[in-house]
Amino acid sequence: MTARERLRRTFVRAGLSVADAPPAAGGVVLALGSWVYDESLIKTLAARPGSVLTTDDGVAVAAHVSAGQVAEASAALERGEAPAGLTPLSLAELSYNEALRKREAPVLVRLTPENVRAVEARTFAGSYKGVTDVVTKYWWPIPARIVTRWCAIAGLKPNHVTFIGFLMVLAAFGLFWKGEFGWGLVCAWIMTFLDTVDGKLARVTLTSSAIGNVFDHGIDLVHPPFWWWAWYVGCFGAVAITPDLAGYGLAVILVGYVVQRIFEGIFMRRYGFHVHSWRPFDSFFRLITARRNPNLLILTPAWLAGVLVPAWGVGATQAGFHLVALWTALSLVVHAVQLVQALSTPRERVVSWLSR
Repeated sequence: MTARERLRRTFVRAGLSVADAPPAAGGVVLALGSWVYDESLIKTLAARPGSVLTTDDGVAVAAHVSAGQVAEASAALERGEAPAGLTPLSLAELSYNEALRKREAPVLVRLTPENVRAVEARTFAGSYKGVTDVVTKYWWPIPARIVTRWCAIAGLKPNHVTFIGFLMVLAAFGLFWKGEFGWGLVCAWIMTFLDTVDGKLARVTLTSSAIGNVFDHGIDLVHPPFWWWAWYVGCFGAVAITPDLAGYGLAVILVGYVVQRIFEGIFMRRYGFHVHSWRPFDSFFRLITARRNPNLLILTPAWLAGVLVPAWGVGATQAGFHLVALWTALSLVVHAVQLVQALSTPRERVVSWLSR
């Protein structure tokens, strides 16, 4: 999209009306159209009347002024100078992004014909969560950036990508249930990849919505236990939980997943941020905790081992299932310890290490 359209969307998402001429009264946010702004910068500026946004080099690029100051402030911004009497906004103080669980300088760069692709790369990197699982953090960024760009050029919306991912969820469930683990894993990995793409597409094109957010996160929250149940059915031929090692394993996986989510919800409700953003260890553990992608990293080589060594056969996929159950139990213990430690710490001291 053009820089003007991107800025217009940013203003609208910040709750600002876009006008061709300044109003007679009230506050006005001015921004140079030749710059690309992180969405958080305009939102912060909109909430702070009498402030000016400057680069690290001291170049003023945007300001929130009264209607009577528009002409003077506009002239100052076009010279790259801060309008008189305004409080500067520091990029350093705005570097913590709780929604994306990371500390990173927000995007603020002049757009030129020569740096378009570099700015695309920078805005895509800025849309990535800092605390997430090992697959999303280290495997998907490069291919996800390529596919996100294709989707944007093709005019696909984030909800289109999410819906395709939902179809992959259903396909993986059915294939696991029938014991077609190889094709089920293909569908599952495609879904995890698209789950990365839809969120990035929404952020870089500024088209995220409340409905899309509920649709995406609702699928993410609900489907993993059904996959592991289907894997159990495909491996052991039983639909209900049986009183044996496999049945106990399924119970551990299902209960462990739900209880972990409850622990995370309790922490979020009490402290206002995600438990995995609390301390460096908590952020590290999010890379490998018993969630969908790390579990797939256990199940995929287990299935592959059964294919490469026919004598192992289904026993390898069963072993993978038991390993997921064991890892879920261990992860649940870690989450329980995290919650107990937080509740036993003075509330004012439970803050994200990324915000310091």
